[in-house]
Amino acid sequence: MVASIEYIENVIATYGDATAVNWRTLGREENVVFLDPELAHEVMITGDLHGHRRNFNRIRKIADLAAHPGRHLILQEVCHGGPTYPANGGCMSHTMLEDVARLIVQYPDHVHFLLGNHELAEMTEYPIQKSKQMLNLLFRLGMQQMYGPATDKVREAMVPFIQSCPLGAWLPGGVLITHSIPEQVDRHGFDRTIFTRRLESIEYYERTAVFDLVWGRDYREENAAAFARLMEAKLLINGHEPCVEGFCAPNSVQVILDCSGEKACYVMLTPDRRWTQADVLAQIRPLE
Repeated sequence: MVASIEYIENVIATYGDATAVNWRTLGREENVVFLDPELAHEVMITGDLHGHRRNFNRIRKIADLAAHPGRHLILQEVCHGGPTYPANGGCMSHTMLEDVARLIVQYPDHVHFLLGNHELAEMTEYPIQKSKQMLNLLFRLGMQQMYGPATDKVREAMVPFIQSCPLGAWLPGGVLITHSIPEQVDRHGFDRTIFTRRLESIEYYERTAVFDLVWGRDYREENAAAFARLMEAKLLINGHEPCVEGFCAPNSVQVILDCSGEKACYVMLTPDRRWTQADVLAQIRPLE
C-alpha cells in the first residue's frame, strides 16, 4: 500500500529541512564538523547500521539527546540491509535514512550523519552487489513499495540530503572520525582538500577522493599511519568494516566500530581530553 500524500510530502520536507540543518551546523567548516568543548560536553560515536532497526533504537535510547543537551551523536551508514517488504522484497532501510533526517531536524547541531559508501552509492546510483543481489535495486524497490509514483520526487529530496552530510568530525587532540580511510596513502598520497573546500557535484562520483575515502579498506599500519600524518591526526575512528565483536583495532592508530550485528558497540568520548587508542578501546561499550 502506497503512503498517503501527506506522509510523502512530510518526508520530502524533512529531507529538505535536514539538508539545510546539515549545511549550517554549528562547528561545521566546509565538510568537517569540529566538536570542541564549547560545543559538545560528550560525543557518542557509532558504527554502520545497515538497516538494523533494533540497534538504531538502542542508539537513540542511549544517546537520550532530549535529556542531555550537551551530548552529540555521530551516526553512519544506514542504507542497504535489515527487513524487507513482504510484497516485493524491497529493502526497508530507506525508512532509517528518513529517520536519521528527522533526528537531525529534531536535534539540530547535535546529530552528525557521516557520508558512507552505501549512501554515496544511492546518491550516484553506483551499483553494489552482495550475496548475488543488487542492493541499489532492492533499495529502489523498497521506495517504490512505499511511495509508488512519487518515488522520484522523494529521491530528488534525498540526494541533496546525502550530499550535505559531512565527510568527518574532529575532536580536540587529533581524533578524526570518518567512515573509512583511503587506500595506499603511503604510496600515492591523498587529496586532503576535500575536507576544507566546497565540493563540486562531480566529485562524489567514482574514483574521486571522496569515493576513495568512503570505500577504502586498506588497514595496513603503513597506510593508516600515512593518512593520520597527512591529516595531522593522532587517532582515526571509523566504520565501514564488519567486526565480529562489534569493534576492532587493525593497527596502532585506528579504531573501527560496527553497529550492524548482534555484538554492536559504541563509544562515548569527551572533547576536553586527549584520547589515545588504548583509552578509546577501554571506553567502548556494547549496545544494550
